[in-house]
Amino acid sequence: MSSPLADRIRPQSLEDCVGQQHLFSEGKILHRLLTSGNIPNMIFYGPSGTGKTTVANIAARLSGKKLYKLNATNASVADIKAITTDLGSMGNTEGVLLYLDEIQNFNKKQQQSLLEFIENGSVTLIASTTENPYFYIYNAILSRCTVFEFMPVDGTDIENAIKRAITLLEQEIGAAICIEPQALSHLSVSSAGDVRKALNALELCVHGAVLSKEGFVITLALAEQCTQKKAFRHDKDGDSHYDVISAFQKSLRGSDPDAAIHYLARLLTGGDLLIACRRLLVTAAEDVGLAYPQAIPIVKACVDSALQLGLPEARIPLAEATILLATAPKSNSAIMAIDAAMGDVATTDTGDVPMHLRDAHYGGAQKMGRGLTYQYPHNYPDHYVPQQYLPDKIKDTVYYQSGDNKHEQAFTQYWQQIKQKKEDTP
Repeated sequence: MSSPLADRIRPQSLEDCVGQQHLFSEGKILHRLLTSGNIPNMIFYGPSGTGKTTVANIAARLSGKKLYKLNATNASVADIKAITTDLGSMGNTEGVLLYLDEIQNFNKKQQQSLLEFIENGSVTLIASTTENPYFYIYNAILSRCTVFEFMPVDGTDIENAIKRAITLLEQEIGAAICIEPQALSHLSVSSAGDVRKALNALELCVHGAVLSKEGFVITLALAEQCTQKKAFRHDKDGDSHYDVISAFQKSLRGSDPDAAIHYLARLLTGGDLLIACRRLLVTAAEDVGLAYPQAIPIVKACVDSALQLGLPEARIPLAEATILLATAPKSNSAIMAIDAAMGDVATTDTGDVPMHLRDAHYGGAQKMGRGLTYQYPHNYPDHYVPQQYLPDKIKDTVYYQSGDNKHEQAFTQYWQQIKQKKEDTP
């Protein structure tokens, strides 16, 4: 059985690679390292189909080292030992380069089994992972490796890879392949930055195309059938998942309704209804806050409706809540106040509750001096009377600073007038 198309046209040089120009275009650090032949221990981090394995193959060839490949999903410590016992053989005079795919699937003991050989230089490690290495790879390995991040490949670069693949396929099948421009664009866009996925779809198109006098013609309709649905990067336990969550809340906070709706769509397409609801509720309190206090009950109503409806109808009330929060005035005065107060409670001796504020609803409380001088505010004009509420040790501390929005400024002005009137009263 022939190998997959992506393997058959795998680039043999950096010049043939598509995408990742931030890493190995001429003058970039990875390009200089690879062309020098002095390959350090490296970790390649990024989505599938972005060239990690290809660059590892090129690195091994440029370094002159013998290449071993392991996949951490099914490899074991015994596999590593089998490689290390072969270090002194005639075929390994230039050293060994171990390409370990999906290293995040190795546990701590398995990762530590590599340390001795990385330390003495007998093994050069290139590990790849689709997960954030700073979350999944142990520090002992990270500290000995340089991390390079691979990005999803741009659509134009994927189109170039498809054209190159078409040339190879024409040679293999002995017939011309004609692809409509719209079909070429669809294959590149629907792969979501994954070259391998685009090439697999292309090969399926060729097998499904009808041979005519012009050759095999790939139409947009055929390309759509072979891709079915645009590839969507969304792993509920993966790094991209948390990136989308972060972007969603930051777009709400940044008052960009279009971006917020976009990231909501990503979350809902990935089935993350509960996460979207939670982020909306948090934003209503944390970022809109007292600038528009009605946001919390409104968003809560939208969230309750969404949870009762379920997807796909849930998208409608959640879209309303998203647009409301993104366009609402913003204030973080509440979260700043509570965080400052909790910081003092956790780290500072704030002192005891003043005696006049202590609970006096039990026999003997007055004998202990509880609540004797407390003044009930509703007994006074404007329902206010000056008295100390904070403990003595922090009595002059200010936690709440009103925001510069209309709502908080109105309340601030009201209380300034009330308190000033009390001071002016003889």
